Amino acid sequence: MTPAQQRALDELLPRYGIAFHAASLDFDRAFGRHAPRVLEIGFGMGETLAALAQARPEDDFLGVEVHSPGVGRLLKRVDELGLANVRVIRHDAVEVVAAMIPPASLSGIHVFFPDPWPKKRHHKRRLLQPAFVHELALRLLPDGYFHVATDWEEYAAEILAALQAEPLLVNAADGFAPRPGSRPLTKFEARGLKLGHGVRDIVFRRRAHGVDTP
Repeated sequence: MTPAQQRALDELLPRYGIAFHAASLDFDRAFGRHAPRVLEIGFGMGETLAALAQARPEDDFLGVEVHSPGVGRLLKRVDELGLANVRVIRHDAVEVVAAMIPPASLSGIHVFFPDPWPKKRHHKRRLLQPAFVHELALRLLPDGYFHVATDWEEYAAEILAALQAEPLLVNAADGFAPRPGSRPLTKFEARGLKLGHGVRDIVFRRRAHGVDTP
């Protein structure tokens, strides 16, 4: 945690942060307007979230992250850019989705480079398990999108299988998706590409039928 990140947490989290509480979030009240909402889970240092929020001022972005230095970094960037369309929850994403995100409330979900937990005995800690994928799918509006990116090949295959097995979702591509030009290239990703790490994008959409009926 750098001094600037700590200062951002102290001074800016009260302005842009939303405290975790076991009640549905009123998005209109939180953002002060009615607009399409995008959830980003595990935003790391916030590079992608800030860039997307700047490029898409018509959308509101809710970032969920537990890593305090990353939260501080994002808050600093949001304040520097004067972004009014970003809010942050510093809490576990599984609990936030279960307690705070209403069904059929999101236009999009981003999960970029989730922790792959590479050791086999730790695979159960991976975020995108079938049960959580289902909970996320329920939070999407009809035709809302679910975009995942990872540079871990084996995890990419596992995520693709989990999303394909979810009846509420349909693949927007034939297998893995081409990298959408709308997803910013982060320093982390650029470094990985130089090292020969392949990055796989996975893009699904919520089926257009009833909210709770597979």
